Amino acid sequence: MGEPTGAIYGVINMMRKINQDYQADYVACIFDAKGKTFRDDLYPDYKGHRPPMPDDLALQIEPIHKAISAMGWPVIAKPGVEADDIIATLAEIATQNDVNTIISTGDKDIAQLVNGHVSIVNTMTNETLDVEGVKSKFGVLPEQIIDYLMLIGDSVDNVPGVPKVGPKTAVKWLNEYGSLDNLVENADKIKGVVGNNLRENIPNFALTRQLITIKRDCEIDDFFSDMSDLARKPQDPETLREIFDHFGFRTWLRELTGDAQAVPQQDARVAHDIPETPETVDYVTVDTPELLEDCLKQIQAASLVALDTETTSLDPMMASLVGTSMSIHPGQGWYIPLAHKGNMLAQQLDKTMVLEKLRPWLEDDSAAKVLQNAKYDTHVFANEGIKLKGIQDDTMLMAYVLESHRSVGMQDLAQRYLGRKGVDYTDLCGKGARQIGFDEVDIEKASFYACEDTDFTLQLAGLMHPLVVAEEGLDRIYRLEMWVSEVLAKIERNGVKINEKALQQQSHEIGQKLVELENKAYELAGQPFNLNSPKQLAEILFERMQLPVIRKTPKGAPSTDEEVLTKLAQDYPLPATLLEYRGLAKLKSTYTDKLPKMINPRTGRVHTNYAQAAVITGRLASSDPNLQNIPVRTEEGRKVRTAFVPEKGGVIMSADYSQIELRVMAHVSDDASLQLAFAQGKDIHRATASEVFGVPLEEVSAEQRRAAKAINFGLIYGMGAFGLASNLGITRDAAQSYIDRYFERYPGVATYMNLTRAKANEQGYVETVFGRRLWLPEIKGAKGPRKAAAERAAINAPMQGTAADLIKMAMVAVQEWIEKEGLKTMIIMQVHDELVLEVPQDEVDLVKSRLPELMCGVAELKVPLVAEVGMGPNWEQAH
Repeated sequence: MGEPTGAIYGVINMMRKINQDYQADYVACIFDAKGKTFRDDLYPDYKGHRPPMPDDLALQIEPIHKAISAMGWPVIAKPGVEADDIIATLAEIATQNDVNTIISTGDKDIAQLVNGHVSIVNTMTNETLDVEGVKSKFGVLPEQIIDYLMLIGDSVDNVPGVPKVGPKTAVKWLNEYGSLDNLVENADKIKGVVGNNLRENIPNFALTRQLITIKRDCEIDDFFSDMSDLARKPQDPETLREIFDHFGFRTWLRELTGDAQAVPQQDARVAHDIPETPETVDYVTVDTPELLEDCLKQIQAASLVALDTETTSLDPMMASLVGTSMSIHPGQGWYIPLAHKGNMLAQQLDKTMVLEKLRPWLEDDSAAKVLQNAKYDTHVFANEGIKLKGIQDDTMLMAYVLESHRSVGMQDLAQRYLGRKGVDYTDLCGKGARQIGFDEVDIEKASFYACEDTDFTLQLAGLMHPLVVAEEGLDRIYRLEMWVSEVLAKIERNGVKINEKALQQQSHEIGQKLVELENKAYELAGQPFNLNSPKQLAEILFERMQLPVIRKTPKGAPSTDEEVLTKLAQDYPLPATLLEYRGLAKLKSTYTDKLPKMINPRTGRVHTNYAQAAVITGRLASSDPNLQNIPVRTEEGRKVRTAFVPEKGGVIMSADYSQIELRVMAHVSDDASLQLAFAQGKDIHRATASEVFGVPLEEVSAEQRRAAKAINFGLIYGMGAFGLASNLGITRDAAQSYIDRYFERYPGVATYMNLTRAKANEQGYVETVFGRRLWLPEIKGAKGPRKAAAERAAINAPMQGTAADLIKMAMVAVQEWIEKEGLKTMIIMQVHDELVLEVPQDEVDLVKSRLPELMCGVAELKVPLVAEVGMGPNWEQAH
């Protein structure tokens, strides 16, 4: 569990396609061997800019080789030469034996091998290149490819070409002169800069030709004697079964074994009785009154109905209903088209009539329904004036609770749990600029797609629900998520009022500040330049000003990212100015310019979307707009919050859990000293400083408290001595000394961290206090830094996840209380550990008194929960 599989899946899928498309007599799969080749000896910078192979890819190489071999293909890798050289040598031998060769690759270098016996196919794009195909694609013949690459260079292999010579110029020259040798003889005739560059590079051509020319005469006696060595071998079904089983390739496993119920080893805990795929489906388009009555009769009698909507938009507040679908048993479904356009109008029942017929059932709390992402559908029906009720289950949330690290999209769930691949949305509507709306899709095609979605939803619920309820912790978290979904729909519809004029004024002020910073940057650099161009910035910083290069990009250029600039800003003024410029520019484009444009014309308010199943730890993710990432450390960032205001006669109220993750650490570590500090209401950072530095509480200095705060929060995130030293600007030995003293005073924390690492490595996940399962996909497969990062995440995840559980519990409790009391108060935002409310003036005293009680009463930990409440005329003053 948790092993990377993307490359394995991709290669096997490609090899299966090749086997299906080409019934070759002789086959071989060639890989680069480890170590240097003769080209590295010729040119030390050969492929020098390539980053090292990622750990997760390196882990997949051995099983890829094993799988290919089990599919009957010889796997070849020879030290000292590249895979291309072996391919060329085998192709040459095949040609001598009058055997035609097809090379599957996307590498343009291989085009030099194409001739009457050798062609190329790119399996990823289905592009096939024979001699004419090479000419059509590159503009030159295969025998000219080497010359062509020598002129333009090969950026993939870091082989330099002639500066300023691109494909068009190279093709023009080679078509005119026939070959590079003839071009060199006539080099004096080439005018301008490119002519000078050509003449200057003539001495390099001998080396470049050696680098680019693929060897066709490698010594291959160690693995090849004659063509029979490359004869396709029978598949090894037992090895393939082991691979498919181990890595969770369910569809291939079933195909291989002939067992439609086969479940891969890694999915055994999340899939028990896989339903048989119906031989035929009964998907009905409801386009007559009689069919509508029959549909209504059956869904009203059903114990559970899968429900889905098809709409005009992904924005839930703007989406209009195009059609709706239902299913009551596997292989069955109804689709009711309501708003398809054009000549399809006559094929649909009246939308208003249908919705009024459906309204009693849709608004019936006792009519049990299951949906995929019910929050979205709740908005869609609300836009049509219908209060959707009776939502018993949500397959997206079930999947999220079971496996928070994996995709919860319908297509992925169907593949994972049902072994089915349904119709994809893009199959109907297309992509990009040519994408059409669902209301333009042919009704027959739309009907099958919509019915299939509800059919799959019903089947997924039947599989996943027993898995969720089988474990107390998962069931508790799932029920919480279902309540939260309902509350979030209300919060999103509430929206938040924005002072548009205030934001416009802020945009103007930030714009002026940006001009000042731009001029300051020019002055510091000694010349004007494009502050948004990494290339120009790198030239200024590292060539003109000779600042130290901190890190390079994968292409070998000096990096100018935020981390690099932050380090340089400690010693140099220009990077500091650039950071300030970037921060303000992002604030302006993301918030002060954008928020006014996002005001909903119907409500006059801004409505964010909270993704409930996107973050492994259980936290919510705000988007369109993102209200959780407004910076609060700068004056301009805080000003943005002043534009979040109540309606006239109200106030903004903010309630924030105090030091929640540290309190959770005290609870889960069961450390007596840490728990005592919280129980006595001490300043936890001052108390920690007193313990670590061995001074009385009242004598703790500001610097000692700052160090203790860094330790407290650093350890939550698994920070080691190196990170703490960097954070505090001290030596690594000093930082390690602080950490050692911390663990001496709080031994329970050290024990917790060690046990958590061990448990995470053993089972692949950790849990929150309330049973949320937090999967760590890389904890078992990764090594080195990636392994260390996964272990740090394991330590932090229970704290962050438990904090997420608590704020979700608080949301539910506060919303239930608001509705029970019949208040006009609204929750308008949830930001990390904070709830933001809009409160009418006559309810202020009641809400201010009751709010912290509700938040602190949702759970009982071994330390007290504390919620701090503030209020004001805007969000900034309330916080």
